[in-house]
Amino acid sequence: MNYRTLGTICFVLALSLAPAVRAATVAPIPVTEHSFGCISKLTAVRGFFVGNLKGNLAATLKVARSPAGGVYPPGSVIQLVPTEVMVKQSKGFNAATHDWEFFDITVSKQGTSILKRGFADTVNRFGGNCFACHVKAEAKWDFICESGHGCDPIPVTTAMVKALQHTDPRCDGSANVSTEDAAALHQLDEMMHPKAKTEPKQN
Repeated sequence: MNYRTLGTICFVLALSLAPAVRAATVAPIPVTEHSFGCISKLTAVRGFFVGNLKGNLAATLKVARSPAGGVYPPGSVIQLVPTEVMVKQSKGFNAATHDWEFFDITVSKQGTSILKRGFADTVNRFGGNCFACHVKAEAKWDFICESGHGCDPIPVTTAMVKALQHTDPRCDGSANVSTEDAAALHQLDEMMHPKAKTEPKQN
């Protein structure tokens, strides 16, 4: 199965679940492009980064570091790569997503732009639907996908993820790309933009 097919399946699954994904009449935590910055300025937990828009970082870290999982507090921010963000909204905001809101963003030296935000219709740069993939996480992990949490594996290597983190253009020094990161980014680009095979010429 290729990644385009996997992304299509996730999107179809999300559409089938979409009727259950309706935001409640709960005041949302304000989130704008200014809510997001250099990924490495968040707190690293294993291979991802966390923060809290309400200033309650200690509570977010307590859940993120717990071997037993737990429910993240409102305002929690989760990022694996610079262009995707999960934000925990106020309790009761959206029962189907455990109050998580998904963001697809673009990043540059100038800052952040939000391309899409929401629930069932947010698709990441790899063609996967965020809600359809995260809903597979075991309940104790509160929609967070890591190895062993029940989610489908993502189509990128650890080296690719680290390279994307290291080269976030919003971060100082991101232009200084290591040989290892350059190789991983090249591999990622080839995976996302495969070259068409040319048929040998017939004499």
